[in-house]
Parts: sequence; C-alpha cells; structure tokens
Amino acid sequence: MPTKRPPQLQGKLTVDTAMGAFLGDTRIKLLEAIAEHGSISQAAKAVPLSYKAAWDAIDAMNNLAPEPLVVRTTGGKHGGGTELTQYGHRLIGFYRALEQEYQDAVTRLSERMDEVAGSDVVDFRRFLRRMSMKSSARNQFAGPIIEIKQSVVDCEVRIQLDDNLDLTAIITRESAENLGLKIGREVTAFVKSSSILLMLDANARTSARNRYCGKVSNIHEGPVNTEVSITLPGGRHIVTAVITHESLEKLELKVGSTACAVFKASSVFLAVIE
Repeated sequence: MPTKRPPQLQGKLTVDTAMGAFLGDTRIKLLEAIAEHGSISQAAKAVPLSYKAAWDAIDAMNNLAPEPLVVRTTGGKHGGGTELTQYGHRLIGFYRALEQEYQDAVTRLSERMDEVAGSDVVDFRRFLRRMSMKSSARNQFAGPIIEIKQSVVDCEVRIQLDDNLDLTAIITRESAENLGLKIGREVTAFVKSSSILLMLDANARTSARNRYCGKVSNIHEGPVNTEVSITLPGGRHIVTAVITHESLEKLELKVGSTACAVFKASSVFLAVIE
C-alpha cells in the first residue's frame, strides 16, 4: 500500500504595484511567447488565448507598467510584428524568480498543514478574497495626482499618466476624502469603453475634458457593437471605445487611421491601493 503523502498546495502569483495588479502567470506566458515568436497571433496560440484577449492583455500591461513591455515593429522580412522590450525581458526574469520563492513558501506551508486549524484557514481565505479588486471597466490608467481643485460639492482631480499626458476626473468631495486623495498619491483611473466617444477632427469643440488622439491599432467587430482601440503617441497607452457598426462605417475607421477618443471627467472613477 503506497504511503499517503501530505496535501500539495500550488500557488498562483499575481504581482501588484502601487498602480494596481497587472501581472499573472498567463500574462507572463504571453510575454514569453511574444519574445519567442515575435508575433501576437502565434504567441496567443501558444498560451493559448484568443487574439483579442492577447491584445487586451498587452494593452492593459502597457497602460499600467512604468515602461512599455511590448511594442509593434514595422518593416523587415515579414513586414513587421510584435517585440518584447528590454523592460519586458527584465520583468519576466523578476516574475519567475519571485514565483519560485513564492512556491517554496507555499510548499513549506503545505508541509505544516496539520498544524493549522481548519477554521483559521477558511477565515483567512475569505479575507484574501475580499481584498481582491476587480473592475468591468475596459480602460485602466494609473499615475500620481498632480492637481486637485475643490468646489462646494465636487473635486476635480488631475492625474499624470506620463510626461506629456494627463487625465482629469471629477468626483464628489466626500469620495475624495474617503479615498484620502492628495497631491503625489498614486491612483488608478477606470473608464468604461461605452463612455468613450470617437471623432476624427482633433480640433472639434466639445465639453468633454479628456481628449486623446492617436492611431487606430485594433478593430474587433462583435455581433452587436465594435471595439476600437487607439494607441496614443509614445505607444504606451491605449484607449478602447465601444461603438455601433453604423458609427464605424460613418467614421470610415480602419487600422492605421487617425482618431480621437473623448470622454467626460465625470465618466472616470478612481481607486487607490492601500
């Protein structure tokens, strides 16, 4: 009769920063596949992920990382592709080293399971789940607060995304106080793709405070609506909007087109990492 082995725990590592959670095993595998294949479609198949899910993950990582992890390349023997940056290579190495240390700790915990009361484990697990933050918002941006303007009811909060790009949100004074907002504090800004309007004229007048112009980098047509992603100058930030098929036809958008994403400051909601 074989000897009964103690339960083996396998941990899944997620890397959090002051700008939010943006790395896990699936995304690291995607970055590794991009480094190997130089193609987003081949990398997506290797993970496996759908082509759209792979691009969504890349957009999210590039938006939240201090430096771009993945860049598009043009020209060359095969007409261009997708390339992992040096920062992306370093991040993979950091994650894999941290993953090994993490798994070693989980293994040690597994060996001592008999010493832990069952109810304590359940309570701890419940606590960890409550701490997890997820959002349905398609667009996520992060950076430090560089300006706060207060009125009687509202607060206008300006967030620096990079040297030449900022974002404005309007929230209630009560919300600002509850979040403990102050100059220099890192925050994550969320914007639903349905709250973003697209226009072709960069000089058109609009009351919306946030306007970002760039190149259309991806168009995904669904059964009802269409997702349009715009890569902003510098290649780090991507804004994604959901529009109707009719609007797509009227705007005559295609990959490579110049377009502007516009959304109101009141459409932005903020979160902080304690």
